[in-house]
Amino acid sequence: MSKEVFERGLEIRKSVLGSDYVEKSFARADDFNRPMQDLVTEYCWGAIWGREGLPKKTRSLINLAMISALNRPHELKIHVKGALKNGVTKDEIREVFLQVAIYCGVPAGVDSFRIAREAFAEVEK
Repeated sequence: MSKEVFERGLEIRKSVLGSDYVEKSFARADDFNRPMQDLVTEYCWGAIWGREGLPKKTRSLINLAMISALNRPHELKIHVKGALKNGVTKDEIREVFLQVAIYCGVPAGVDSFRIAREAFAEVEK
């Protein structure tokens, strides 16, 4: 593992998902799943999110569409919150999920809207 890429990924991951969330993820990690936390931090956040080719807002919009299409509710909720931090508006999130509904199926769109409303409520507390 590249320490430099991991550290960049850790910084980006915390900036998007929140330090508290990331620190809890590592604190809950054990010998079984710690390698996954390391992998996600280095490769997803350091190697990909750390690239300069796309701004964080664009990466968030892409992730929302992909995670919604894959029907991954836990990841979708945290990425909705991260998208808001990256400057994505509720209106833009709505448009992404409407497009997901057409291209990936209405159930995926319906679930995504429900999850986004939960995320909005948690952020607005």
